[in-house]
Amino acid sequence: MNHPRQLETGLHDELRALLGDRLTTSRGVREHHGKDESYYPYAPPDAVVYAQTTEEVRDIVNICRRHKTPMIPFGVGTSLEGHILAIKGGVCIDMSQMNKVLAVHAEDLDCTVQAGVTRKQLNNEIRHTGLFFPVDPGADATLGGMASTRASGTNAVRYGTMRENTLSLTVVTPDGRIIKTATRSRKSAAGYDLTRLFVGAEGTLGIITEVTVRLYAVPQAISAAICSFKDMAGAVATVIQTLQTGIPIARSEAMCGLAMKAINAYSKTTYKEQPTLFLEFHGTDAGVKEQIEMFQEIAAEHGCEGFEWATRPEDRNRLWSARHEAYFAGLQLKHGARAVSTDVCVPISRLTECMIETAGDIAAATMPIPMFGHVGDGNFHCMILVMPDSQADLDEAKAFNDRLVNRALAMEGTCTGEHGIGSGKIKSLQKELGEAVDLMSALKRTFDPDNLMNPGKVVPL
Repeated sequence: MNHPRQLETGLHDELRALLGDRLTTSRGVREHHGKDESYYPYAPPDAVVYAQTTEEVRDIVNICRRHKTPMIPFGVGTSLEGHILAIKGGVCIDMSQMNKVLAVHAEDLDCTVQAGVTRKQLNNEIRHTGLFFPVDPGADATLGGMASTRASGTNAVRYGTMRENTLSLTVVTPDGRIIKTATRSRKSAAGYDLTRLFVGAEGTLGIITEVTVRLYAVPQAISAAICSFKDMAGAVATVIQTLQTGIPIARSEAMCGLAMKAINAYSKTTYKEQPTLFLEFHGTDAGVKEQIEMFQEIAAEHGCEGFEWATRPEDRNRLWSARHEAYFAGLQLKHGARAVSTDVCVPISRLTECMIETAGDIAAATMPIPMFGHVGDGNFHCMILVMPDSQADLDEAKAFNDRLVNRALAMEGTCTGEHGIGSGKIKSLQKELGEAVDLMSALKRTFDPDNLMNPGKVVPL
């Protein structure tokens, strides 16, 4: 853990005058804001401020800019790559009080929210419209954080990621301007695509304060299922063939046997502890029935050992809750452990090969490593369970991840499908994109010459 500095008196006084008791230097609050779900050492900020409007964020940025103080935006702290760690000290800007749904345009299938609105909050507030927001990373993350990390999740195979579902952003730039990156129009050829520039920038180019996202009609029929297989190759091949056949799966998640064992212990379920698919189909009653029949034929060819279906909302929610709890379930496999989470994504035609080779690495490891992922889009994760104070564990985990990243890159994949770069994958990004990272660094210097916006993340300076 780093040791926070005492705030400069002038900076403290200006922030206090602006925010009153929404500025705190309490040790407990700072430590809460200096950790995420990653294994990296805690790095608390020097102070935490709670903003309520875009204009307040602008004023905070201007105060910090004058005092050359780093700024780190914070949603709910569910990131996995050290995104919110104050590794250079500074002021954490907590967005949780910016939690208003500002406008719902049901007829246009979009809405605008403040950055601190969480995905569950949004879906609860628009339930009466018959619409929903589909991007579901598992954690109840904020929309601002999800845009910043270009998040995706279980629905990405059908509905896409935050990249496809973000229409426009309001951003406070490092020089204190408030900009809107686009209109609500579904398409535009007007200038540089600033929306895509800030989606995935992880707070290094500016602070997102409002997000306009696409909405979708709640399907007439939804059917979820789990099905188990003799081996992971059969499970993954089933999904790939299904997609190549044109069957529109809404969700497809694969879990290894160890992951299913952890889920059973944590969620008090009784699923088979062998490779398993979690699935969901959306559409009309007739369409979903047809999709299911076609999928079952494909699954049978690849060694499927039976289905368990769920159509009632409460049963579907119970099924997906078990999947979403896989991360926390996995942590229980090794008492006191933290997870080094891998996040590669490869073209789906190479996914089976990549996962089988990775399973060989897992078999040779000295620690438990559950494997699961959103196989419909080629993205899967390994949870390498390490003891935080064990250098041997950390060295083994890093070597494992290096081999996995090299494997994915050799298959024309990426080092991160959804978690982002943060501070932990900077070298992997350079390995993946080479000189393109130099251009990213040049953009960072142009936007933020004093390196005050979430420094130490994404690109080397």
